[in-house]
Amino acid sequence: MSHFSTLRTKITDAEILKSSLRDLGINVKTETDLRGYQGQRVRADIVAILEGEYDLGWSRNSDGSFDLIADLWGVAKKHNQTELINSINQKYAVNKTLSEVQQRGGLQNANVTLVLQ
Repeated sequence: MSHFSTLRTKITDAEILKSSLRDLGINVKTETDLRGYQGQRVRADIVAILEGEYDLGWSRNSDGSFDLIADLWGVAKKHNQTELINSINQKYAVNKTLSEVQQRGGLQNANVTLVLQ
């Protein structure tokens, strides 16, 4: 029985996802297996190599978006999975926004400020 879960995401840009993971200090591999419970492995397009025995992976769907694949129980043994996934999604959103602004000839040295209310 597989322990892997698949979660739909709004991530569509592989290069920005990879750079976002690297920005967070996470090692990234492509077209490889991610690690799960008792050595189980699943192939993914992008894999975040995490500390411990479990990884996060993303696989592209036919519509261009990526699904997140992970043994969430295993990831939670060493990481706060909610904080980890939220930080990846947040970094991706910031980098995607900056990329789109720059592509449209926008600000050369743009910064993003997050305001919580």
